[in-house]
Amino acid sequence: MKHESPIKRRKSRQIMVGKVPVGGDAPIAVQSMTNTNTCDVEATVGQIRALEQAGADIVRVSVPSMEAADAFGRIRSRVDVPLVADIHFDYKIALRVAELGVDCLRINPGNIGRDDRVNAVISAARDGNIPIRIGVNAGSLEKSLQRKYGEPTAEALVESAMRHIDILDRHDFRDFKVSLKASEVFMTVDAYRSIASQIEQPLHLGITEAGGFRSGTVKSSIGLGMLLMDGIGDTIRVSLAADPVQEIKVGFDILKSLRLRSRGINFVACPSCSRQNFDVIQTMNDLEARLEDVNTDMDVAIIGCIVNGPGEAKVADLGLTGGTPKNLFYMNGKPSQKLEQENLTDNLERLIREEAARRREREESIIARSEE
Repeated sequence: MKHESPIKRRKSRQIMVGKVPVGGDAPIAVQSMTNTNTCDVEATVGQIRALEQAGADIVRVSVPSMEAADAFGRIRSRVDVPLVADIHFDYKIALRVAELGVDCLRINPGNIGRDDRVNAVISAARDGNIPIRIGVNAGSLEKSLQRKYGEPTAEALVESAMRHIDILDRHDFRDFKVSLKASEVFMTVDAYRSIASQIEQPLHLGITEAGGFRSGTVKSSIGLGMLLMDGIGDTIRVSLAADPVQEIKVGFDILKSLRLRSRGINFVACPSCSRQNFDVIQTMNDLEARLEDVNTDMDVAIIGCIVNGPGEAKVADLGLTGGTPKNLFYMNGKPSQKLEQENLTDNLERLIREEAARRREREESIIARSEE
């Protein structure tokens, strides 16, 4: 049984990052960043393709030098997903990647230098329909703000962002998005809540330097969850000291839990207890690993006993309830067949893939009819 999210999202000005709409009524985009050496074109292309396969809507690439800018151009020609160039200080790099087909510039206009340099970058962005992302980070606040506030605060983050925004406003440039990131959850949340009421542009969410896979996932889920519940956020990045592919997976899981977006299988599984009639933990580990490639939106319940199993299975698209001597498999809320303990995971995988294929065929048929 599908439920709509009760969250009322903040209305923001929509911009386009390549082919991906950001803001307005567009789905919340999930993005990550490569951690390869950008000058290693093969490695960077490979990582971008892995991120795209995992569902990334947008990928950010660091471009610290003109050599990296030229490599960026070669990378751009070999991948389909929209790319954001991450640039600091050197306006010439921004101009170069603008020529090479960048989809968004992550560059803070206040850090570029003279007004003629700022004007050159904004003109290139305007001519190429390239949006800009203002990215404020608690770890790299301007020295004047460090002196004023003594330490990073939510107010300092917002003031830094507004300084950069004022520059774009003076040049009548409106196609930008903003991020205000800190590793401290409350500071980040307070900063986003403050700026959300002051500007109309999209907001890119993230808890920066959140930590390793487990701790970073928890911290990001809490911080981003608080903001998303408020309706704040148009793109998200889960910053983990882990494989960037994991950032995409966790990002979608966060959105899925809030019913804001769904991609792939939503597993409902019990934590297992002495009532279980099959090894729930091992079964779930195996199914998640085997079915990572399935992008079809489905709810699948894997419950080890008959206490909660039938109730969960009846409201899921597919469900399994542990039983003795056989387990009962449900399809669309109704008992379908019994499954032996032997080869249980193999049979579950087969049944889930078959249902995913049927759903894809129905979707493709609907799309085909609508285009006739």
